[in-house]
Amino acid sequence: MPRAYVRGMTPELLRKRMTAFAVASVNFCKPLWVRPETRYIADQLCRSSTSVASNYRIACRARSKREFISKLGIALEEADESVGWFEVIEGAAFAQPADIRPLIQEARELVAILAASRITAQGGARN
Repeated sequence: MPRAYVRGMTPELLRKRMTAFAVASVNFCKPLWVRPETRYIADQLCRSSTSVASNYRIACRARSKREFISKLGIALEEADESVGWFEVIEGAAFAQPADIRPLIQEARELVAILAASRITAQGGARN
């Protein structure tokens, strides 16, 4: 991810982008909840994708740098988990590739943004 791209995103724009990702993921899950074989996966994907947005919001209201880094880390883990669930859905052909690919791409971009943000917040250290 180019640094300029990450630098150009304000916290407010990131918050809106993560909320839009959560909404798109929930809408993607709606038909999956109907089918017994995909219900569990849809539940997990919905939880992880909405957690990205909620933990980022919490990070933005952190009372300390340590809390900020911790909440960013949780948002990062949830974004990466979302990538994983989308890959399972794609691999099992539970949805159309055209419906999944933009969401996987967005989740991967959010992972990159959150990882870069966390590294920056830690002062460049990769822990």
